[in-house]
Amino acid sequence: MDDLQMQLLIDLHRSNFRQGPGGESETQQALMLAGLLDKSPPLKIADIGCGTGASTIQLARELDAEITAVDFLPEFLEELQTRAREHGVADKISTLRCSMDALPFADEDFDVIWSEGAIYNMGFEAGVSAWRRFLKPGGKLVISEITWLTSERPSELQAHWDAEYSEIDVASAKIGVLERHGFIPEGYFYLPTSCWFENYYRPMQNGFDAFLERNGGSDQAREIIESEKAEIALYEKHQNHYSYGVYIAKKI
Repeated sequence: MDDLQMQLLIDLHRSNFRQGPGGESETQQALMLAGLLDKSPPLKIADIGCGTGASTIQLARELDAEITAVDFLPEFLEELQTRAREHGVADKISTLRCSMDALPFADEDFDVIWSEGAIYNMGFEAGVSAWRRFLKPGGKLVISEITWLTSERPSELQAHWDAEYSEIDVASAKIGVLERHGFIPEGYFYLPTSCWFENYYRPMQNGFDAFLERNGGSDQAREIIESEKAEIALYEKHQNHYSYGVYIAKKI
């Protein structure tokens, strides 16, 4: 991906509340399954691949916590800081511009590592393995990851994901990865279609015309839109076969 394509993607997604499927009630469910809502001591949390902060801000509202929000895009972190001030939680959040595969944290530094819709950038197994050392013993890992919902799926869908992200798998395989890398699984659920359509795709679609206008209707901008439309059409057609799974696990 060249610099122009990256800037166009940033422009398309920066103003959206979410940069991927998710929802407040689903984040709340993950907090409950992780047993974090009744924790009294201040928690130290890393939100890795935070984007513009949908989950970060909710964590700050719900928990007594110090949160480090990590993303490699400064534009997203700037937007997160603005939103955190608007929600009155800026004092709970510090931002870190960093790649998720080169985190500067000390061993056993965090009570919780949280990552919604981002670990695929590094790969599920690589992320689970690398991030484990940053958790305190008994610390919680909460991540969402693209997951097959069925044991069989149409060939066109299989071919698409084989090309896009070969680590896509069923939940039992993902749980096996967690177990192999020193975690006890504590919960799993998958995101409903509302997290894709109402919370992510439809708001993005509503901004397509303004995005094209801002960028002069360039061929590169139109290519970005066509790619997003193709992704949406694929999910609309095959939504029963895949979603994001949310995995909650405890470090042994």
